[in-house]
Amino acid sequence: MAAILVVDDELSMRQFLKILLEKEGYEIALAADGPGALELARQREFDLVISDIRMPGMNGLELLAELKAECPELPVIMITAFASPEDAVTAMKNGAFDYITKPFNVAEIKGVIKSATARKNAGISTPVEDEFPEIIGQSPEMLKIFDLIKRIAPTPANVLIYGESGTGKELVAKAIHNHSRVADKPFVPITCSAIPESLLESELFGHVKGSFTGAIADKAGLFQQADGGTAFLDEIGELTPIIQTKLLRVLQEREFMPVGSTRTRRVNVRIIAATNRILEEEIMAGRFREDLYYRLAVVPIRVPPLRERKGDVPKLVEHFLRKYSRILGKEVQTISSYGMEVLMQYDFPGNVRELENIIERGVALESSNIILPESLILSLHRQERESAPEPAPGAMFVAAENENELFERGMEEILVELEKKMIRHALKRADNSKMRAADLLKISFRSLRYKTKKYGIA
Repeated sequence: MAAILVVDDELSMRQFLKILLEKEGYEIALAADGPGALELARQREFDLVISDIRMPGMNGLELLAELKAECPELPVIMITAFASPEDAVTAMKNGAFDYITKPFNVAEIKGVIKSATARKNAGISTPVEDEFPEIIGQSPEMLKIFDLIKRIAPTPANVLIYGESGTGKELVAKAIHNHSRVADKPFVPITCSAIPESLLESELFGHVKGSFTGAIADKAGLFQQADGGTAFLDEIGELTPIIQTKLLRVLQEREFMPVGSTRTRRVNVRIIAATNRILEEEIMAGRFREDLYYRLAVVPIRVPPLRERKGDVPKLVEHFLRKYSRILGKEVQTISSYGMEVLMQYDFPGNVRELENIIERGVALESSNIILPESLILSLHRQERESAPEPAPGAMFVAAENENELFERGMEEILVELEKKMIRHALKRADNSKMRAADLLKISFRSLRYKTKKYGIA
């Protein structure tokens, strides 16, 4: 019998959940506030905690942090009558098993509770390839992304996916949609750079008959088609200032106006955007609105280039071999060990898309059932690694030659010098992306921007 701790400052809700769950065979303990719940959790072991978010004193998010600090494996379901994307994102980032809004569907909460207690008691874990069949990857870098997808997918928060071309940003967007509460609703993608500027507004917002030459009938745009589901805006950095302003209105007011119409239309859509540009630089150059950036990047996800997750290359090769052997009518079953070694030493400037192209070409050229090195045609524009050796970790941060100099200069000057060097080094490691550099430095993007301006770091 699974033991569940229910935490809610409303007596009626505690009693309702107690009656409901005891009928399902669970053992229920009740707490009216965060401190009381912590005391009970320290006295005995629970299989699950169900906690309200809005409570006096210690709120549910604070309780979640305390519980996870003491027992990381304990599943916690957050419930609230005051749903907000910010709370949902915070809860899922901090390790909540799920986030449910009141009034909730009884069948839904029963299903979530059953899943949570089963995992805790039986150690049930779904293989990654079953949970994310659309994405090939089991490297630590990809496992972190899978975990983040599971945490944010049930929330309504907007997501910004960034990374180099060919890394699979649209696959990540589809995975978020497929694991969301609106997976049965439309997922509508659009590539902003693929549509002429003159037509993009109509593609996004639709138009009414007669609004321009050739508009012979009303047309529903991306947001109307995706209503209730997810709109995926790829290459978001290509939007013009006018379209950016109109998109900001969709995000803020949940409404838009079709081209040629005088009537606004309401829309309930989650927006997932993607870019291979460094949007912070676009903001600094005045080409991208800062307020739009923060509306889109409620949850930012960086998809690493293939050269940073080489452990996924063998699995990807196996997948593409099966795919193109079937498509091309070949029986190429594997790749030679030397062929695999060649791929493992390659940097893949075109990322997963380039690897797929290499394997497709190899299958087409190969006459036997094994791909040999001579069938692997790699890019002529291969990125060469810098010949200069990397300095020893921390060596670039030495601030003084000896102890006397250290104290003559004083702590404030030394710390400023160290800060400057760390910022410059992080920017170099992050290819001058302030967002990625801020991640490396464990500070916010705003803090990094302030410090670079303060120290005059370009």
